[in-house]
Order: sequence, then C-alpha cells, then structure tokens
Amino acid sequence: MAIAEQVDARRNRIGPTEALRLARSVRRVIVAKGKHVDYFEIAGEKFDRVELLSAMLGPNGTLRAPAVRVGHMLLVGFDDDSYAAAFK
Repeated sequence: MAIAEQVDARRNRIGPTEALRLARSVRRVIVAKGKHVDYFEIAGEKFDRVELLSAMLGPNGTLRAPAVRVGHMLLVGFDDDSYAAAFK
C-alpha cells in the first residue's frame, strides 16, 4: 500500500473546520479512545457533528493522532482491531 499524503501534525495543526471537512470526505469514521471505539456513518449528513468533533478532537482542539485515511474510512486514535480490518 502506497502512502498518498503524509502530514506532520506538529507543524500542520488540523482544527475543527478542517477535521469536519476530512470526515465529510469519507463514508465512515472510527474513533478510538483507550479501549472505547466509536463508529460514525457519515453518508447523508445523518450524524451528530458535535458528538463527532468531540470524539475526533483532543483537549487542545486539534485532530487527535494518529489519524489515517484508508479508502472511504477515517481512523482516529489507535485500536488494533480497527487497523487490522482496515489494512486487510
């Protein structure tokens, strides 16, 4: 699998507006915080923007790391099972 784009989060902070734009560019967002994993279906704008951004953004208001886009899926945070499924 080739990396199409790589962004250094320390130099290029991704705030709420850009994070929401990134989420709207995929069909599904998977957010892992510790052992808890949230799944958001983005199709048709039938998702709670506040809840999605609350999950995606860290305490400083920027996109949590790591964030990886794989096809039509965005993975935020790290969860072994989610990454294994995404990279099959």
